[in-house]
Amino acid sequence: MTAALPPTALRSVLTALMLAIFLGALDQTIVAVSMPAISAQFNDVGLLAWVISGYMVAMTVAVPIYGKLGDLYGRRRMILTGISLFTLASIACALAQDMQQLVLARVLQGIGAGGMVSVSQAIIGDFVPPRERGRYQGYFSSMYAVASVAGPVLGGWLTEYLSWRWVFWINLPLGLVALWAIRRALAGMPVQRRQARVDYLGAVLLIVGLGSLLLGITLVGQGQAWTAPAVLTLFGCAVLGLGLFVGHEWRCTEPLLPLGLFGNKVAVLCWVVIFFASFQSISLTMLMPLRFQGITGAGADSAALHLLPLAMGLPLGAFTGGRMTSRTGRFKPQILAGAVLMPLAICAMAMTPPQAWLSAVFMLLTGIACGLQFPTSLVGTQSAVASQDIGVATSTTNLFRSLGGAMGVACMSSLLLGLLHQGGFELLGNPLLGSLKAGEADPVTQMRLLETFRHLLLGSAAIALLGLLAALVLPDRQLRGR
Repeated sequence: MTAALPPTALRSVLTALMLAIFLGALDQTIVAVSMPAISAQFNDVGLLAWVISGYMVAMTVAVPIYGKLGDLYGRRRMILTGISLFTLASIACALAQDMQQLVLARVLQGIGAGGMVSVSQAIIGDFVPPRERGRYQGYFSSMYAVASVAGPVLGGWLTEYLSWRWVFWINLPLGLVALWAIRRALAGMPVQRRQARVDYLGAVLLIVGLGSLLLGITLVGQGQAWTAPAVLTLFGCAVLGLGLFVGHEWRCTEPLLPLGLFGNKVAVLCWVVIFFASFQSISLTMLMPLRFQGITGAGADSAALHLLPLAMGLPLGAFTGGRMTSRTGRFKPQILAGAVLMPLAICAMAMTPPQAWLSAVFMLLTGIACGLQFPTSLVGTQSAVASQDIGVATSTTNLFRSLGGAMGVACMSSLLLGLLHQGGFELLGNPLLGSLKAGEADPVTQMRLLETFRHLLLGSAAIALLGLLAALVLPDRQLRGR
C-alpha cells in the first residue's frame, strides 16, 4: 500500500531523493576526464580502467542486496547507510596514495551508490500510486541525464584548475547536504520492524556470480579476447556462482531475490526492455565521441559536446513518457514507441556523417527513445508486483539496467576493436581511454573509418530489435488508480 503525503511533503521527499540519485550518477562520469592526471601522478596504467569499472561493478552487485534489506528493515535506514558509506569512501578516494588504494575506495564508493540509487526509486513506490509514478520516475531519469552532462564538464574544470582529488572532495559537501535532506524529508516514514533472516549466503553467491560476470565483461571491453584464460575463468565462476545462487534461493525461506518474480510476465519483459535500452544508451555514449573525434579530427572537448543531443533527448523522452503514463494510466504505448524509434534512429545515424546537423537530430531521437523506455519500464514493473516486493523489484530493474550498460560497453567496444584491426587502423591505447589516430588522415582513410562505424551502428540497431520484440509481446495493462 502507498502512504499518502501532502503535496509539500512529497516535493520535499522528491527533492531529497533526486539529490541522492544525482550524486550517485555523477560519479559514474565525473572521473573519466581525470584519468590521465591520475595515471600521471601514480605512474600506473594497469589498474587505471578499474577506477571506473570497480565503481560500476560494485554498484551493480550492491543494488539487489540493498533492495532486499530495504524491504526487511526500512528504506530510510538503507538510504542513509548508502549515503554515509558513499561520502566516507569519497574522502578515502581523495586521500589515496597509490592506485590500489584508489580502486579499493572506488569499490566502497560504488557499494554506497548502489543503495542511494536503488532505494531512492523504491521509496517513490511507497508514497506514489502506480498511475502517478511515471511522472516522478521521469524526474529521476532526468537526473541521470543531467549528471551525464555535468560529470565530464565539472570533472574537467576541477582537474584543470585544482586537482583530480577535488573530483572526490566535492562529494563531501554534496553528501552531507544529501544526508541532511534525506533525514529531514523521511523523518516520518514508517519503519518496518519484523523479525527476518538475512540471506547472507545468497548475498555472497550473488556477489561471486554477478561480480565475476561483470569483471569478465569489463576485461573484454578493455581489449582482451573472449577466449582469454582470465575471461573464461571469470565466466566459469559466474556460471557456478549464479547456478548455486538460484539453487539456494529456491530453498531459502527468506530469499534475497524471490525467484517467483521471474514468473511475472510483465516484470520480466520490462526488465528485458530496460536491459536493451541501457545497452544502447551507455554504449552509444562511449562510441559517439570516438566516431566524431576519429572522423573529424576534433579534440576531446568537442567530442564531449557532440553527446549533448543524446543527453538532452533522455530527459525529454523520460518527462514525456512519464506524463503520458500518468495521463493515460498505461505504460506499454510509451515503451513501444521508444522501442520502435530506437533502431530507426540508430540506422539513420549510421547513414549520416557525424559532422552533419542531421546526425545531431538522430542522436536526439535516440535519446528520446531511451527516455521513453526507462521510467515507464520501472513503473510497469512496480505495478506488476505485490507491494511488499516493490523494493526488490525496483532493485532488480536497476540490476538489469546496469547489466545492459556493462554488456553494451563490452560488446560494442570489442566489436569496434575487431573492425578497426580488420581495417588496418591503429589505436592510441585503450579505445575507452585513448583516441583514434585518424584526425589528419587522408580522405580515403576517413571514408574507411566512416564505413567501419557505419557497420558498428547497424549492428547496434540490429541488437535494438530484440528490445522491440520484448515490447511487442508486453501485455498492455491499466495501472492501479491515482
